[in-house]
Amino acid sequence: MSPFHVMPGAMSPTECADLTNLCTSAPMRDAALVGATTAHQVRRADILWLDDLPGAAWVMDRMIGIIVVANREGYGFDLTDFGESAQVARYDAARAAHFDWHADIGGGMWAMRRKLTVVVQLSDPDAYQGGALNIWSGHTPQTAPREIGTAIVFPSFHLHRVQPVTTGLRWSLTLWAHGPAFR
Repeated sequence: MSPFHVMPGAMSPTECADLTNLCTSAPMRDAALVGATTAHQVRRADILWLDDLPGAAWVMDRMIGIIVVANREGYGFDLTDFGESAQVARYDAARAAHFDWHADIGGGMWAMRRKLTVVVQLSDPDAYQGGALNIWSGHTPQTAPREIGTAIVFPSFHLHRVQPVTTGLRWSLTLWAHGPAFR
């Protein structure tokens, strides 16, 4: 059984390119962990919160729709809100960008309420090497599909990582759905 729900074509290649072009023209910052701690041995990437990006309001509606469908088809979690902005991440081979094994549930006000994570692949898979999204919910990690515009949805408590990008740039879009504590 797969630890994630796959939704091919959740965004069109044109929408992915439009979003990455918007992000390229905006200042990005060094990615941190929950609690604003920077630890490059764990995470090295550049990020931008979509709330800070004019012209990207349509993205949140799309992401919420993706999560609603995935939750209905595969999880049935009690979801109540989307308290965090969507985040675009740029993984650049020149910076040895990666994100080591982690879960998206943490000690922060919003992180502790995360129930589902959605990641949309914004880059053409031929634009970079490395950078695989691995999700581990059992005995063996599984690799998520890399096709542009594909959404991967999984419970936020699953361990996952982005392997180091070895050439090119990998762009992704992430959003978390929140709800009451798991029982």
